[in-house]
Amino acid sequence: MACWWLHPLVDAGVSSGGEGYPSDLTDEQWALVEPLLPAPRTGPKGGRREKHPRRRTVDAIMYVVRTGCAWRQLPRDFPPWQTVYWYFVRWHDEGTVARIHDALRDQVRRSEGRSAEPTAGLIDSQSIRTADTVPAGTRGYDAGKKVKGRKRFIVTDTLGLLLTVHVMAASVQDRDGARRSLLWTRLDHPTVRKIWADQGFAGRLVDWAATALKRTVEIVRKEPGQRGFQVQPKRWAVERTFAWLTAHRRLARDYERHPAHAETTIRWAMISIMVRRLARRGTASRPGPRPLTRIPVG
Repeated sequence: MACWWLHPLVDAGVSSGGEGYPSDLTDEQWALVEPLLPAPRTGPKGGRREKHPRRRTVDAIMYVVRTGCAWRQLPRDFPPWQTVYWYFVRWHDEGTVARIHDALRDQVRRSEGRSAEPTAGLIDSQSIRTADTVPAGTRGYDAGKKVKGRKRFIVTDTLGLLLTVHVMAASVQDRDGARRSLLWTRLDHPTVRKIWADQGFAGRLVDWAATALKRTVEIVRKEPGQRGFQVQPKRWAVERTFAWLTAHRRLARDYERHPAHAETTIRWAMISIMVRRLARRGTASRPGPRPLTRIPVG
């Protein structure tokens, strides 16, 4: 004989106690993101009305980025994974994620007493292993790091906030792959006049940046006789940014079939980091508990 118990919807993915997931946006964080999303479709002339709340869709994307789970393995209390992935791709294609990211970065900079546009930056690369589902044509082998996969090139400001990101095959040399990132930094952030880099970017890249971009790339070299890891002046902020990113399990390895989607996943991780920083300046609260649900036990 079946009986009914009041019980949190554990097998549908709700965390114990009926509270939201740690990756869910708080009310204060959602208030920062919601105005930056495109207007929802509301009727027949504006397209079919959206079936699922925007906030739950964003929370689902944050859940994937933070936990590293596959889209198909999203807990069932989120919208269907097909819907969540459709919005992930749609907001990427429309440039929505980039606009949200850039707007939040400007807010963080102003909250730190800086102008919205930086005048200096830092560049670095990170080789990362890829999943078996990543097409062979978009990955390569980094002989120096002994990594088969992709390479992330990022340019940050001196606070460690992302300015530019590009994902390429790991076989691309730093001096070659950095050109694209430096060019886009020049186009999107013309106020950035100087960029610090490590020794892997020395040589032709420095001359090319000075000649083609009219920008200074300064190489931060290790101290003579240095052994082991030491924090490098000027460059430590970009190394910290990579640590922030790989704390998101979806970014501990590259799972995305398209390099552009890998770049968008990095932006979602930075959005999560920035809204937490901005919300801490106010009063952040966790989402309220979800209602208990009757589950038959037979």
